[in-house]
Amino acid sequence: MPAPADAPVVAAVGPSEQALQVVRLAAREAADHGRPLRLLHAFNWAAAPQASPGAAPHVEAKHLLQRATAVADEVEPAVPVGSELVEGAAVAALVRRSETAFLVAIGAGGMRCTDCVPADAPAVQLAAQAGCPVLVVRPEPPPKGPVLVGVDGSASSRVALEFAFDCAARRSAPLLAVRVTEPAPGGAATRDADAEARAELEEAVGRCGRRHPTVRAECRTLAGEPDRVLVDQSRAAQLAIVASRGEDPLRGMLGEVSQSMLYHSPAPVIVVRGLTTTAVDGP
Repeated sequence: MPAPADAPVVAAVGPSEQALQVVRLAAREAADHGRPLRLLHAFNWAAAPQASPGAAPHVEAKHLLQRATAVADEVEPAVPVGSELVEGAAVAALVRRSETAFLVAIGAGGMRCTDCVPADAPAVQLAAQAGCPVLVVRPEPPPKGPVLVGVDGSASSRVALEFAFDCAARRSAPLLAVRVTEPAPGGAATRDADAEARAELEEAVGRCGRRHPTVRAECRTLAGEPDRVLVDQSRAAQLAIVASRGEDPLRGMLGEVSQSMLYHSPAPVIVVRGLTTTAVDGP
């Protein structure tokens, strides 16, 4: 379903320096899409050690939100900014807010530091459960490259393609659409399958491109493992966009490609959830 015109971009605010990068990118997304920004900090008061019962953690949390608000105002002074302090687990609070949000942003939480990422990593949980697209932010600022989107021919990847076109148009950025085919020995059958994949990709990009004539789009059909190919292509991207799952985008589940992008892509990643092909455009 389409998000209401006043649906905000919601950004998770934590105590780390990376949280400020989340705020910066979330503020830019809010500005690009004409949305307000809502900063959210969740805290488990009962589990917090307190030198002065009930006071110190609450004061510290307010200071975090004040600092985040100042950063958002510095990056995008025209974007309306609100803040919210909630009790409980951050992921649960963000999932609740995602039901009425345009987009939810969260930090990667050091996921690229290890080869084995736990399935309960906050960004993974949120990307699997949210009711709207989820932006997972890296600590480093992204390069000035294209908006990358993976397209596999599924309905959910077509939604991701439309969302990617909208993001590219609002950024005045080029779009790179990638279709990955299975590596196989040469032969007529393989060549025919590759040609069919290229034709399908070009047709899908051309159809979406008619709605965004200012976007310069490039199509690439590459052989290999989809997760590895897209991670490699994302190294020069300013933003990578993937569907949550291919033909079966069930709530609470992520596909292998979207998980791999969350774990290993150096670019910020948007996992597209909760949208249809008629509900991807902003106001």
